Amino acid sequence: MFEEKRVPDRQVRAARTETTVRVYQACSPAIADAALEKQTFAERDGTTWLVPSFRWAAYGSGNGSKPGQERILAVDLTRDGFEWALSHSGSGGPVLIQWDAERDLDHTPLNFDAIRIGLTGDATDHYVGEWIQSITDVTPVMRDISGLLATDQLHKAVKLVPHEPPYELPAELAKAIDATG
Repeated sequence: MFEEKRVPDRQVRAARTETTVRVYQACSPAIADAALEKQTFAERDGTTWLVPSFRWAAYGSGNGSKPGQERILAVDLTRDGFEWALSHSGSGGPVLIQWDAERDLDHTPLNFDAIRIGLTGDATDHYVGEWIQSITDVTPVMRDISGLLATDQLHKAVKLVPHEPPYELPAELAKAIDATG
């Protein structure tokens, strides 16, 4: 009998190593240049939004075309920091969790959600001061993918997208952030 395997409705997916998790942050050219040089960000007021999904980062920034989001940086965080952020979300915590439809390369919504992580207060301090292991500019890759799609070369564009397998969360943490798989 054939059993359909389906992606859970809400699943954290991320490129990672044994010690790091990759998230993406869209920012202005000035902020990107400073971050790349210092390998961290200057502390900022407000909420810093991170997404582990390359495709959602492309969608959210319009492939790096939205004002103030012209550059997309890949930020490798410690796994401990990433999980700390997730565990400090919820009512009154310094971390906001949002689930939004994952996107395909044409930015069409898919039938499962990607996580967005908003850092405020102490979480932002930890992010800029402790968790960041490296920062790289992935704007050229994002623009290459956009150019390939514009010329009907999906087969080439797909090869440039990072592999983002499911991130296994402890059951209690998955429940706390309302992840379903």
